[in-house]
Amino acid sequence: MIEQLQASWLGRIGYAEALERQEELVRRKRANDSLGDRLFLLEHEPVYTIGRTSDRSSLRGGSHLPYALFPINRGGQATYHGPGQLVGYPIIDLRRRGQDLHRYLRWIEEALLALLATFYLQAQTRPSLTGVWVEDRKIASIGVGVRHWITMHGFALNVCGDLSAFDQIVPCGIANVKMTSIEKESGGTWTVEQVAARAGKLFAERNDELGLAPRTHVNA
Repeated sequence: MIEQLQASWLGRIGYAEALERQEELVRRKRANDSLGDRLFLLEHEPVYTIGRTSDRSSLRGGSHLPYALFPINRGGQATYHGPGQLVGYPIIDLRRRGQDLHRYLRWIEEALLALLATFYLQAQTRPSLTGVWVEDRKIASIGVGVRHWITMHGFALNVCGDLSAFDQIVPCGIANVKMTSIEKESGGTWTVEQVAARAGKLFAERNDELGLAPRTHVNA
């Protein structure tokens, strides 16, 4: 029997703490496959991350960065996390979902498209590029890691506030990319916690697309 997915709002926490929480749950789930899947929803203190790659040109050298840099076990190039951005970390056991990483990535993208539609934003994906866009502007980034077919890391959706920290890097390694947010595109004002509440419920509603339990408890 597949356990229920639980989405939890963690508030604003440091990157190291969030990484430790993910790694601990991955270890526990590997040892006990009856543990339910989780979706951590949170906001980070300012930080840059870069995935598993020998090409670090997206950091533009890196010594000029105003915030700490974390090399981590996800795919992809450099990105920024900070206040005003909703970060989601699904910890999902793909051993019980057919071990289909492509399907998992598409599931995240489709859920984000549906989430943005609740703000009356017509977003889309782009061929050969992971993430979500509004016309030529990137509003959400996706970078996942998998250990023993248990997922970690996830997505970052720009909600509001200052996006200038992205100017210090080449976001996701895409030259001349324009970053945007729900606030910029809609003209409305929402807190990250408000968007997290919608996201938690929406991801729960779409769990059947990954073969998850249809009835899901959400605490967001």
